[in-house]
Amino acid sequence: MNFAFTDDQLALAATVRDILRAHRPSPSHRASAWPALTEAGCFVSLVPESAGGLGLDLIDLIPALEETGRGCLPGPVVETAVAAPYLLEGLADLAKLGTLVVSAAPGTLAPDADLADLVVSGDLVATRERVRLAEVPGIDPCRRMFEVTLTGTPLPGSWDRALPRAVVATAAQLLGVARHLLDTSVAYAGVRTQFGAPIGSFQAVKHQLADVAIAVEFAAPLVYRAALSVGAGQAGRDVSAAKAAAGEAAALAARTASQVHGAIGYTHELDLRFWLHRAWSLSAAYGGAAAHRAAVRDALPGAARFP
Repeated sequence: MNFAFTDDQLALAATVRDILRAHRPSPSHRASAWPALTEAGCFVSLVPESAGGLGLDLIDLIPALEETGRGCLPGPVVETAVAAPYLLEGLADLAKLGTLVVSAAPGTLAPDADLADLVVSGDLVATRERVRLAEVPGIDPCRRMFEVTLTGTPLPGSWDRALPRAVVATAAQLLGVARHLLDTSVAYAGVRTQFGAPIGSFQAVKHQLADVAIAVEFAAPLVYRAALSVGAGQAGRDVSAAKAAAGEAAALAARTASQVHGAIGYTHELDLRFWLHRAWSLSAAYGGAAAHRAAVRDALPGAARFP
């Protein structure tokens, strides 16, 4: 059986990549690429055709979501493109998702809620004017988190189908972040010299970069498998395995990038800091690696025998 992505899936990813290159001067310009992505239909990919969307499955969107991570696209991408079609399922204006920015959280913190037209908190949804926001200090300045108080209406959909898809989509973004950090670190190691030689020629540096490459390549199939699993109505263990592996790969890529670049990696001279922050913030989003590893363990046969 051929498990490679189709030409259409890769073409969608290429479209997103080209848009991000053309419209994103820096990750600090929050949501600057959104109008072009909206015009391309990226945010209605999972909306049924009967509701004006493209009617795709999550697996079709995974390569494009990787590109949003690779490009460090700001804004509630997962919440708008992946969670919202299921949270707002059945709404007459679901096709307008392409022009709405949705911030959603199963708890009380909503990412990028200041950019949103609709805010979901728990089982309620409200338009922006019915929401009161209080920003919570966070690690990623381009993914701001807010406590929300709203006067809303009950969700027409639910988190049952939206949450596992949001977790997998976040894992896909983490893959993209990790790939960018790896590529950037390899390139920098090839030009940064020490003791008269590129630091990339040092065995210790080679081993660090190789460890990141292995972690990313091991995480990617888990993410792809999880996307297929939720599409088939089977979530649980595969979703948690994907999020744990992708989060750990991105965290390792961030740590290695910091070590390879040294102090300059934290300065405003380089944009590397945006990807470092994104790796750390997305690793914690929708459950960190420890929580998802515990979920995988609990799902294994005979897990009850291992407290």
